[in-house]
Amino acid sequence: MISPAQWNSLSRNEFIRFVGSAFEDSPWIAEVAWTKRPFANFANLRDALCETVRLAGEEKQLALIQAHPDLVGRAAFAGTLSRESTGEQASAGLNQLSPDEIILFQKQNAAYRDKFGFPFVICARLNKKEAILAGFEMRLKNSREQEIKTALEEIFKIAELRLRDLIAN
Repeated sequence: MISPAQWNSLSRNEFIRFVGSAFEDSPWIAEVAWTKRPFANFANLRDALCETVRLAGEEKQLALIQAHPDLVGRAAFAGTLSRESTGEQASAGLNQLSPDEIILFQKQNAAYRDKFGFPFVICARLNKKEAILAGFEMRLKNSREQEIKTALEEIFKIAELRLRDLIAN
């Protein structure tokens, strides 16, 4: 377990390496948050990271959303998902789908991308396949602005769980 004193004493590059994977392929978040040290506790660190995203502007926010892979998408089948994404999709049972379920996920991914221009993001660790499929149906009714906000909130959930794993190990 790493303590606040330890993560606060990390150099900029060490901090980016340590915290950077909490946000999918977006180490810039850790780099910006590093300047906000010291962090008194986990909540303070998490909040600084999330606030960095909230203040980043829509272009960077959309890039962060775009960094996330499709659920049951090409990257999953090619074996190119990050270690974190692989585990998260497996925890939701997405690695044990029937051929018909795979087709349904791919259809939903395409409909979502066509409507919003970015991948469907949901915290898979907090959901199972049925809830994720229901999420597609419900969220496809949203506006693009609502979905950007919802995707970012889901990313914050993902990042918090990943950050907890990093600190615990």
